[in-house]
Amino acid sequence: MKVEGFVASLKNAETIGELFKILGEKGAPIVELDGQRFLIVVEGDFEGRKFWTEINGEKANQALGDAMLNSSSFPFKCKRPYTGGNVIFVNFDDIEVEKFLVAYRDPDYGIFYLVENGDAKEITTEEYEKLLPEMPEFKIKSMSEEQMDMMGAFFG
Repeated sequence: MKVEGFVASLKNAETIGELFKILGEKGAPIVELDGQRFLIVVEGDFEGRKFWTEINGEKANQALGDAMLNSSSFPFKCKRPYTGGNVIFVNFDDIEVEKFLVAYRDPDYGIFYLVENGDAKEITTEEYEKLLPEMPEFKIKSMSEEQMDMMGAFFG
C-alpha cells in the first residue's frame, strides 16, 4: 500500500471509533507502506472532540520530541464537517527500544497495543494499565546537530 492510499482511507471515518477501527484494519500501529515500516501516530478532532496517540502513556508528540522533524505528516479530513487531523508516519527503524505501548485515545475511549520485537498485538485497558510502569523509556533517534543546522533549525 502507498502512503496516499493509507491517508485517503482515513476519510471514510464518521466517528473516532471508526477512525481507530480503520487504523487497526490497515495494521496500525505498525504499518508497512512502500516497503518501509512506520509507527502510525494520529491526532486531531471530530467536531471538537479531540483524539490523540500515546506512547507509553505520554502524548506521542512529547514522547517523540524532535524526532517528529524526521517524520512525515499528512493532514486528513473525514466525512463529517469539522472532523480530521494529522497522521504522522514515524520510521520504525528509528525506534531504539524493543518494547513499548501505543494507545489511540479520546477522552472516554481507547484502543491499546503492546509492540514487542517489531510486532504489535491489541491488549485490554487493564493490561495496558498494568504494563505501563514496566515499560522501558521510549527512545527514538533524533536529528543530529548537523542535520538541524542544515535545516536551519535552532534549539537553544
